[in-house]
Amino acid sequence: MIIKCWGSRGSISVSGKDYTKYGGDTACVEVVSNAGDIIIIDAGTGIRALGNELVKEKRRAINLLITHAHWDHLSGFPFFKPIYQKNRRIKIYGPQTTQISLKKIISKAMTAPYFPVELDDINANITFLGMGNKDYRIGSVKITTIPLSHPNEGAGYRFEEDGKSFVFLTDNELEYQHPGGRTYADYVAFAKDADVLFHDSEYTRSEYKKTQKWGHSVYIDTLQLALDANIKQFGLFHHNQERTDREIDAIVKNCRKIIAKRGSKMKCFGVATGMTIKL
Repeated sequence: MIIKCWGSRGSISVSGKDYTKYGGDTACVEVVSNAGDIIIIDAGTGIRALGNELVKEKRRAINLLITHAHWDHLSGFPFFKPIYQKNRRIKIYGPQTTQISLKKIISKAMTAPYFPVELDDINANITFLGMGNKDYRIGSVKITTIPLSHPNEGAGYRFEEDGKSFVFLTDNELEYQHPGGRTYADYVAFAKDADVLFHDSEYTRSEYKKTQKWGHSVYIDTLQLALDANIKQFGLFHHNQERTDREIDAIVKNCRKIIAKRGSKMKCFGVATGMTIKL
């Protein structure tokens, strides 16, 4: 299993000299199975660059998993070039807990007067599949879901293949249980012993005083979750749109100090655009 980040920013894409190390594109992560199956998590602005690479490849089948319907996780979809290819097969999965159908959610990103091309006018063969809280398989990859603690709900994912595991929990608030969300203990159990965990780490403790119930976590809390779940590699994800490279470096440095004090060997890093992890 190969994990590659194409966007790790939260809320809105950013650019400039202060955002070069970790990148400014919003959420998009690619998982490639050992058999070559392509699984994409979320369609933030990072999916544009991923699509440019995929149009060069011969593999035609793409699986896109949506965590939830907020704009920063869908805004790149109209600029994902494979959707305009006639011979491309794309399966789009999303949580069944959304208030309207998955197709209608995606269609909103391509509706006049906001975008000149309608979803029904694109060329790819697209199918929409709702996901409940049970196990799924895409090729050799087992996928397990869990409801997110986030406004309007959503789904977190655990990917397992050949004894290796990757857990993706973005837009997940650990200190407040939103309707449909789960407890801290549930998320610890879901992530238990994973090789890699990417978790929403948007806020500092002081920032969270003003943003409670917005659906995002304090990075110290997500670090604790990773430690409690015995994670091998922990990636801070969904960086605040104002967070500079220097500030993320400082957060990572603080996390590593805490990890060392706890006597843990867990690796910790800020997830950056272009980062690749092979399991």
